[in-house]
Amino acid sequence: MQNNRDILLRLRIVYFGAVLLGIAIVARAFTIGVVQRDQWLKLKKKEVLKHHVVEAPRGNIYAEDGSLLATSLPIYTVRLDFEVERLQKIYEDSVGKLIKGLESIIPEFDAQKVRRELNNGYRLKSTSALVARDLNYKQLSEMRKLPILRERAKAGMVLEQTERRVMPFKSLAYKTLGNTYEDNHSTGLEAFYNTYLAGVNGKRLKQKMSGGVWRDVNNENEVEPKEGNDIVTTLDVQLQDAAEAALRRALITNKAESGCVVVMEVKTGHVKAISNLSRLGNDSSRYTESNNLAVEAKWDPGSTFKLASVLALLEDGLADTSDMFDTQGGVIRLSGKEIFDSKKGGYGVISLAKAFTESSNVGIIKAVLRGYRKNQSAFINRLRAFKLDAKSGIDLMEELAPTIYFPGHVKWSDLSLPSLAMGYEILIPPIQVLAFYNAVANNGYWVRPQLVSEIKHNGQTIKRFDPQVSTKPICSEASAKKVHALMRDVVNHGTAEKIKNPFYQIAGKTGTVKKKLKIKGEEVIRYRASFAGFFPYENPKYSCIVVIENPGGEAFYGSVVAAPVFKDISDRLYARSKDMHSGAVNQFAVVSSQPNISKGYSSDMDLIARETGAAVKVPASGWSKFRNTGNTIAASPETFNNSQMPDLTGMGLRDAIYLLENMGITAKPNGKGKVRRQSVAPGTPIRFIKNVILELA
Repeated sequence: MQNNRDILLRLRIVYFGAVLLGIAIVARAFTIGVVQRDQWLKLKKKEVLKHHVVEAPRGNIYAEDGSLLATSLPIYTVRLDFEVERLQKIYEDSVGKLIKGLESIIPEFDAQKVRRELNNGYRLKSTSALVARDLNYKQLSEMRKLPILRERAKAGMVLEQTERRVMPFKSLAYKTLGNTYEDNHSTGLEAFYNTYLAGVNGKRLKQKMSGGVWRDVNNENEVEPKEGNDIVTTLDVQLQDAAEAALRRALITNKAESGCVVVMEVKTGHVKAISNLSRLGNDSSRYTESNNLAVEAKWDPGSTFKLASVLALLEDGLADTSDMFDTQGGVIRLSGKEIFDSKKGGYGVISLAKAFTESSNVGIIKAVLRGYRKNQSAFINRLRAFKLDAKSGIDLMEELAPTIYFPGHVKWSDLSLPSLAMGYEILIPPIQVLAFYNAVANNGYWVRPQLVSEIKHNGQTIKRFDPQVSTKPICSEASAKKVHALMRDVVNHGTAEKIKNPFYQIAGKTGTVKKKLKIKGEEVIRYRASFAGFFPYENPKYSCIVVIENPGGEAFYGSVVAAPVFKDISDRLYARSKDMHSGAVNQFAVVSSQPNISKGYSSDMDLIARETGAAVKVPASGWSKFRNTGNTIAASPETFNNSQMPDLTGMGLRDAIYLLENMGITAKPNGKGKVRRQSVAPGTPIRFIKNVILELA
């Protein structure tokens, strides 16, 4: 009995002990989950550790001369952690000086808003009170000299760094260079060469703080990112600028909707300039690069395609340039449809050569129908041999393939062959038309259009992209030479006679597309003007295509709207290419005095001095100013204060815009030439200046 009582007592003690333990557990859980809930949640947020991906610095994109076209710059955000005791002690005495210092460093700084943010952070002991975001390295360096921030180790400064892609030349070749996006919709060269540019990401241990801010934690297992490689493009910055300016002038003059221009080296396929401009809304004076029209706009090429028609006839032995055709008063009726020549009454009985140089629709159609009516597939097969049914292969993912139908296709009709003969019923991006013209200029050897020449890492070439030239020509040299002569005659005494000049010979073909569309129930006529060709005729060095969509002025023919753009560009190339001047007669008077140079970037001025033989020693770097002393030019370094408006008089527009935009100021030029006057006087503090009007002369 005594043993039973002892056992029972022990069981009761264990039972009551278990009950008390259960009550204690429940009470503790209640205390943690309810009473101390906020405290533990805050602690949880503070103590979360996680490895974060550290993005590798993206490689740079350069022009052929080493000019920087795209780069990644570090962008900083600065916050304060008010749980740091040192910051709590010095905050009230130092915040006024901090705010005042920030006003002098950051443009458009909202002092009241930032002070309110910091005061709230101080009161609530926030660990992520925002001081400033989107700072560049120079601003950050200046901020580190201010009260509180200069005591980073003791005063709770939290620094966040990200990368931002910037283009020093702003919109120049914007769509060709492209963008990088997280949703895999990257564009341009940024997308095509992403595996080279991207680098290898690293990882870093971070601690999560309140407000969702993550702070670096020193850890031996960190993996440092490896920076990406650089790519060197074939683009010529000066030519790119000239091409865009010429295209913009033509668009504004002709009130056009959009346009594009591409310039390519004949032997290498290197694209030297590619510009695409589209009108902003209904404003006929503002254009921007919103689409890469040269590679992703599929258009009817119009009469520029007649080169393919004539070359096909020559290659298949179905006609020669001397064959005669009756243009029948300038109109031909096919399957109930009338097709007209641009000249009322036509050209009478003319040769195939004349039909090409005058762009006679009737003459070209008659030649193609005579040659291919009974075997229409042979014409399509010849176009395929010319590579006009496939992508050019340019290093841009956006390039679209042409749309061309063939006999037996549901969309092939009795009008398809004559329509194709004059450049309709085929949709093809301008880059592929240019690649065809370039092959003809290269005596039949097709060259892939190319935008990048090499990959570099730390200045060393790790991969080079050689020109890709077909081993088999798309046409015979004899046929190529014949159409060369026809294209020369187009400029000498044909539809493009207005761009003829006495210094060098252009060869090319005009194109004008007329489309009838129904918009909101009304029939509307729209035009597309184009010109494609090469120069100089004797030894082709450059090929070029210009396409201008929907000119809204009185002019709409390719000879008037597009061909002058071609000539503007070819004139620029001729003027700076000494090898094109061999044998040319110097028709310009020799000027004995030195050029009147005022200010400019040293490397550019040095190039000009060397090319012109000017007797001047230019400073090695930075900006320079020049003084004409009569027979010589004196040069000296020029410095600018980034907090004051510079003296821009005598400076070229491009240099002036570059200087102002780096100060965060927008330039609004009027006129042409050098800067004569500026709306804001030199030496004026630039803190509140947003725009400057530049008068050029």
